[in-house]
Amino acid sequence: MRVFDLGPRHGPMLAFGGPYSNLHALRAMRGLARAENFDKKSVICTGDVVAYGSQPRECVAEMRKWGITCVAGNCELQLAAGADSCGCGFTAGSLCDALSAGWYGYANDTLTEVERTWMAACPDLVVFTMGGRRYVVLHGGASAVAEFLWHDSPVSAFAQEVAMLEDVLGGPIDAVIAGHSGVPFRRRVAGVDWINAGVIGMPAHDGTAATRFAVIHPTGDVDQRELLYDAQAAHDHMVAKGLTQGYHTALLSGWWPSEDVLPHSLRRIQGVAE
Repeated sequence: MRVFDLGPRHGPMLAFGGPYSNLHALRAMRGLARAENFDKKSVICTGDVVAYGSQPRECVAEMRKWGITCVAGNCELQLAAGADSCGCGFTAGSLCDALSAGWYGYANDTLTEVERTWMAACPDLVVFTMGGRRYVVLHGGASAVAEFLWHDSPVSAFAQEVAMLEDVLGGPIDAVIAGHSGVPFRRRVAGVDWINAGVIGMPAHDGTAATRFAVIHPTGDVDQRELLYDAQAAHDHMVAKGLTQGYHTALLSGWWPSEDVLPHSLRRIQGVAE
């Protein structure tokens, strides 16, 4: 694994995942960071800069211009390699798997070697210390970049990931900052704080258009916050580019077009308004 050490940080740190080719959300995130005086060394992305949305090249350009640290998500790894699928970890034959062909094909056809070279250079793990605690930032898991971990995943699943991380890093860790699943949570498990910062390019399947990010303080406290941005403009751009597999409507409704990737605890009760 490629490990990048940010060294000691004196915080707070802003963490977010999944811009997902949603330039409107990414620019809103950058604007908020600027307004709250987060310099580029105090902001980190958990990967998947490119995914469902309609502005993949523009999002990579924005990230390069911003100059923040970004770990490699499955989309970075797959697109950098020119692979023919997103490697998202969706079950073969599922609706999520079927829908991925549309947006991934669009992104793969749109990106140039400039963007792929940037993606190929993203580290797999980022570590830093803050407030006497050792943090590690990754995309999904140490066992697999596209490992889905949820708020109610078994303790054994987290324990496996923590053990692998400590083996790779050669010592104990105190907290993990992750992404991939798209739904934020914080859980004390397997001896560490596991913090999913959420994603900014797609709502958290909660019926609101706002997306999510996290601020981690030197005390260890975590603020899980909403990002408001022009979701209507992002939706309209997707429609103009023909990306109408369902993720465009999710930007406004807050509901994902498929729930088959979600644990049952996060699926809507039948009868809830679409």
